[in-house]
Amino acid sequence: MTEQKRPAPAEIRAFRAENPKMRERDIAARLKISEAALVAAETGISVTRIDGSALKLLERVAGLGEVMALSRNESAVHEKIGVFENIKMGMQSAIVLGENIDLRIFPSRWEHGFAVSKKDGDQERLSLQYFDKAGNAVHKVHLRPNSNVEAYHAIVAELKLEVQSQEFVEAEISNAADDAADVSRDELRDNWSKLTDTHEFFGMLKRLKIGRQAAIRSVGDDYAWKLDNTATAEMMHASVKSGLPIMCFVANNGIVQIHSGPIFNVQAMGPWINIMDPTFHLHLRQDHIAETWAVRKPTKDGHVTSLEAYNAEGEMIIQFFGKRKEGFDERAEWREIMENLPRAASVAA
Repeated sequence: MTEQKRPAPAEIRAFRAENPKMRERDIAARLKISEAALVAAETGISVTRIDGSALKLLERVAGLGEVMALSRNESAVHEKIGVFENIKMGMQSAIVLGENIDLRIFPSRWEHGFAVSKKDGDQERLSLQYFDKAGNAVHKVHLRPNSNVEAYHAIVAELKLEVQSQEFVEAEISNAADDAADVSRDELRDNWSKLTDTHEFFGMLKRLKIGRQAAIRSVGDDYAWKLDNTATAEMMHASVKSGLPIMCFVANNGIVQIHSGPIFNVQAMGPWINIMDPTFHLHLRQDHIAETWAVRKPTKDGHVTSLEAYNAEGEMIIQFFGKRKEGFDERAEWREIMENLPRAASVAA
C-alpha cells in the first residue's frame, strides 16, 4: 500500500485481522483513515449502516434499558452505565438528564450511524455507533448483559439504510477558534465580571469573538491561573480522599457527556489516568495535556471554579467542577482543593 493510496475496505479488514490486539483508533491512524471508515469496511459482515440521526436514536433508546454510553475526544474517553431517561429533544440541541446518563447533544453534527456486532470469545457485543461527517466518533451506545436485545434488533431494523456501502468518504470540518480577536483586556474583564451564570460564558466568548483559551490566558489571575499539568490527577486523588462530589465534562463536535457525583477508584496506567468506578469510567491521556487552568466565573450564587485541561492545539480536553446545587454557594472543600493544586512553574517562580 503506497503512502498516497487509500486502502480499500478489503485491505482495511485484512490489516485489522493481522492486528487483532491493536486499538481501533490506532488502526485508523496507521491507515490514515477515519474511525468511521474502519467501521464501514465491515458493512454487510458485522456492521449494518443505520440512520445517523441523533433524534431518531433518542426516540427509541430508552427501550434498550441499561446500557453503557460512551463519548470521547482524541484524549479522553467518558463512559457511563445507566438508562437513557428524562430526554428533551430539539433540532438545535437535545438533553438527556438521567440519574447516570447526562448528555448535551447537538443533532446537526451527527451524520453517520452503524449497528456493530463484535465477537468476544463466545459472546456477541452489540453497539450503536455514531460519527460526524469527518468520520470522528461522536457517541456510542454499548449493550450490557441486562440490556433489551430485542429492542436493539428492532431499532436496527427500523433505522437500517437502503444503501449498505463499505466505502466511506470523509468531509472536512473546521473547528478553528478565533483566538486573534481584537478585544482589550479591560473589555474582557468587564464582560467576565458581569457573568451571572456559567452558561453565559460561551455566549460572552462568541460576542467578543475570542477563543476560550485566549480569554483564559489574558483575563488575569484573579479569574484564571495556570496550573501544573499534574493538577488533574492531583485533583482526582484529593476528591477521592475528601469524598467530594464532582462534575466531569468530556466533549467532542456533537456531544457533551457529564458525570456528577463522587469518585472512588483512580488509577494511573502508562500515560493514562483512569477512574474505574461501578457506573463511571474515565480514561484520560495525561501526555496530551499541554496547559491546565483553574478558571473562576462569577454567578448569582457567588463564583464557581473549574479545572480545564487543553491540548497543544488549544482545544479543551476535559473540564471539572465541584458539584453544587443551583442557588447554593460552591462548596468550600472544592475551592480548597482547587486553590491548593500545584501551579505552573512559570507562575510559581
